[in-house]
Amino acid sequence: MLAPIVLLCIWFGSVPFVTLVLAGAIGLAIEWAGLCRTPPTALPGLLVPLLVVLAGLAAAFGYAGPAILILLVSALVVGWLARRLLLASGIVYVGLAVVALLWLRGWDGNGRAPVFFVVLVVWSSDIGAYLAGRLLRGPKLAPALSPAKTWSGAAGGLIAAMLVGEALAARVTVATALFAALLAVACQAGDLLESGIKRHVGVKDSGRLIPGHGGLLDRLDGLLAAAPVAALVVLASREGLF
Repeated sequence: MLAPIVLLCIWFGSVPFVTLVLAGAIGLAIEWAGLCRTPPTALPGLLVPLLVVLAGLAAAFGYAGPAILILLVSALVVGWLARRLLLASGIVYVGLAVVALLWLRGWDGNGRAPVFFVVLVVWSSDIGAYLAGRLLRGPKLAPALSPAKTWSGAAGGLIAAMLVGEALAARVTVATALFAALLAVACQAGDLLESGIKRHVGVKDSGRLIPGHGGLLDRLDGLLAAAPVAALVVLASREGLF
């Protein structure tokens, strides 16, 4: 139901996209504080959404480098002063994806293409993994972290991501296929990471925002991992992917 809103915000960029990303960042940061058994309405839990939003605003105004510095320094300070390393790591975990998405959307003044690419490839990877895993089943991918994930699902997600990536590209290239495959791998790694974190803190879902589907972290774990990877590839790429 939210997909059309997300796609419209990506298309228009500017205030709608920044508002969407920062609203999502606040929700993700609040959920993270909750996972760490720390109230997000008081210190030190309140620092997670505040610092993530501060870094996001810096990135939105074109200061991606300082934004990343804010995330890294503040995570170190919060971890040291509050002695809450897991809580502090959420500043970087959520914040890097926020900065990456805002930076990508502003790439060359018109970043629709890279953001659409990342979001649609991540969605296709999730859908492909779910469908292939349900239909084919087979050996478990990482039973210690997520009993439901299978190797067939991982392969399905990878293939779906590559097909959609090539369909979105201006031309079919090996570089585009590899980029989509890398995002799919990052997406699935992010899913496993979030599953491992939930197991560590002893919860089934990150939240109850979406009935029957858990919280924002449960829905966006793949994007949180894929967005920073995409930003690094776009920054380093000389292949003209977009």
